[in-house]
Amino acid sequence: MGEAIVQGAGLTEQARTAETGGPPAELIFGDWYPALRTRELRVGTMSKTLLLGVPLVLGRKKDGTIFAMRDLCPHRGIPLSAGWFDGETVQCKYHGWRFEPCSGQCREIPSLTSHDVLEPGKIFASAYPCEERDGYAWVYIPEPGSGRVNAALPPVPELPKFSTRFRSAHLVADLPCNVDHGIIGLMDPAHGPFVHQAWWWRSRASIHEKTKQFEPIPQGFRMSPHAPSSNSAPYRLLGKPVTTIDFVLPNRRYETIRAGNRWFTSLTTVTPVTASTCRIDVIAAWDIAYWVPFVTSIATFFGARFVRQDQQTMIEQAEGLRFNPALMLIDDADQPAKWYFALKQARLKGTGGHPLAGPVTLHWRS
Repeated sequence: MGEAIVQGAGLTEQARTAETGGPPAELIFGDWYPALRTRELRVGTMSKTLLLGVPLVLGRKKDGTIFAMRDLCPHRGIPLSAGWFDGETVQCKYHGWRFEPCSGQCREIPSLTSHDVLEPGKIFASAYPCEERDGYAWVYIPEPGSGRVNAALPPVPELPKFSTRFRSAHLVADLPCNVDHGIIGLMDPAHGPFVHQAWWWRSRASIHEKTKQFEPIPQGFRMSPHAPSSNSAPYRLLGKPVTTIDFVLPNRRYETIRAGNRWFTSLTTVTPVTASTCRIDVIAAWDIAYWVPFVTSIATFFGARFVRQDQQTMIEQAEGLRFNPALMLIDDADQPAKWYFALKQARLKGTGGHPLAGPVTLHWRS
């Protein structure tokens, strides 16, 4: 596993200024989001993070099970992460209340005496479903006020793989903008020759007209199988590959490239940290030249540069967005963004059909 962490790269005073004034987005609850890399979770230690404005504390029990709790003690509200974790239970620093972290059930209240009738087992701290996939701790964040999660949950997202031998890499970057701008930037097909100019990728001189077909899928849409961009050098190295790209609510972009019996896949997520900020994570896997020494380090180096270019652009965009300017979306290059907003509103309101009635062909230059 190769990994490049670009979180925080380029987050200058300009970025912090933009972050404090950025417009918020409405958030989609009731779904799985990547919280942390599981390599950060060790028995006996706790790790803090923030998802959808919810403070979380995560850890790994002695039996290997990972957990995610709301990082607030239900007694007096102190963060549970300020306390202790012995590999089995989490103990609050303030009054020593002890909780089983997967269920959130209280196991001990040290101040109780024989005169008390309070049953600790009837008290629960907030705990969320948490599963390990592709080196991530995925956490299911329910609707606020919905109580403990007992209903059947959707499947945990997973990166597609087509063989048992492959290499993989992970990238992460913080974005000082809301999740909507992060997502429509992720699916934007026209920014490549300008944001990602490089000898190994593409240039402004390579811009040409493109035609792609899209089709509806549950909770999203698909760029149907097609030959990838001929003005991107890495694709040309693969011979005659075929690419399929799926976007699935609330925040996932899957890309699959097949070239004969060789393959490359990626799962990119744009996760809301708060209503005004988000984080982009990329996990990629491939069996192309997986036996070559340093191939993961090389791929990660170029991938990190690619993500950092997007990050810097979002930093600069956020500086302008804090003034809440009027914005526009045009046809056809911005049509995927329009579909995203329509799908999101349909899900939030629980009404309305899919914005794509069937296959659609779009044209743009990039």
